[in-house]
Amino acid sequence: MKGIKHASEIGRSGRIRRLRPFSHRVIRIGLALLWASILSGCGAWEIVPGSTPASASDFEVPERRIEASSFELLKQFEQAGEPVYRFGPGDELVVSVAARPEISGPHLVGPDGIITIPFAGPVLIGGLTREEAASRVVEALAPYYLDLSVTVGVTRYGSNRIVVLGRVENPGVLQFDTPPNLLETLAQAGGLPLLRPEQLLTRCAVIRGDSILWVDVARLLTGDLSLNIRLQRNDIVYIPDSTDTPVYVLGEVETPGVYRLTPQMSFLDALSQAGGPTRDANLNRIHVIRPADRVNFSFSFMEILKPDPGLNVAMKEGDIVYVPRSGISQIGYILENFNPFSSILIINQLMSGD
Repeated sequence: MKGIKHASEIGRSGRIRRLRPFSHRVIRIGLALLWASILSGCGAWEIVPGSTPASASDFEVPERRIEASSFELLKQFEQAGEPVYRFGPGDELVVSVAARPEISGPHLVGPDGIITIPFAGPVLIGGLTREEAASRVVEALAPYYLDLSVTVGVTRYGSNRIVVLGRVENPGVLQFDTPPNLLETLAQAGGLPLLRPEQLLTRCAVIRGDSILWVDVARLLTGDLSLNIRLQRNDIVYIPDSTDTPVYVLGEVETPGVYRLTPQMSFLDALSQAGGPTRDANLNRIHVIRPADRVNFSFSFMEILKPDPGLNVAMKEGDIVYVPRSGISQIGYILENFNPFSSILIINQLMSGD
């Protein structure tokens, strides 16, 4: 009937008020949400710096193809010197004098390189070959015997000692019949990944006297045999802890954290170990940061799927892979973390009639 108002238009005071259009209510709710986001989301928005100029040129694509080193390259890195054995401390040998059993017998080369021959006394043979040591024994016995025939044989090689330290199964002094190369030493020390899966060997140091040589074992294990250097007696090989070579995967990934750098690790390898991006990740701006070179390389994950092999860059020690949160998920994060004041504000805006 004309002149009769709907009950919803009559307030408690009995006054008649107009119904607000639906669009006005939506605007008020939107303003309330905006104000709430300012109150509770201040500082929650991610600010990620962009790429540094020409950053892509500072990265290289890992080479998956393994090629054998040339013979000339291997020969270049081979230790120079005579291919004969020279006596040293700890060697066990036998001196045989024809028709003279009283002066024949076994000997142990002492730390000073000396053995003791009956009648002749101390004889220095350290650093000599078999033939040179036999001649030295003949010279020492010459005042007492004429026309001697002397031969020197080895019963145990004890001077080819390599000291291995660090994170290996068998640290300590290792002995070899012949001067070993680096891979033989690491295998006997139990330092290869196949022998110890949790120990991902990437580098080691060879200490010789007052000189230290760091060897990239990751390259050696992937085919660069030019680094398989020939060791000398009394060399010290040091294998650092595998956690000394970390790669960091942070941001919107399933399992962010620290990962060990493996030989020829690429960006996709590191991201896969972290479980890949989450559904809230911003796949348009993934960052690979190299703090040592002050480089920040940013690219879209979709570009890798084209595929573009130049984007699957090789990782180095200390690199950071950062996957930011997308803008939509940031808004959702803000709305999910309202503080009580913003919640009260929204309720008042929805319930207010004015």
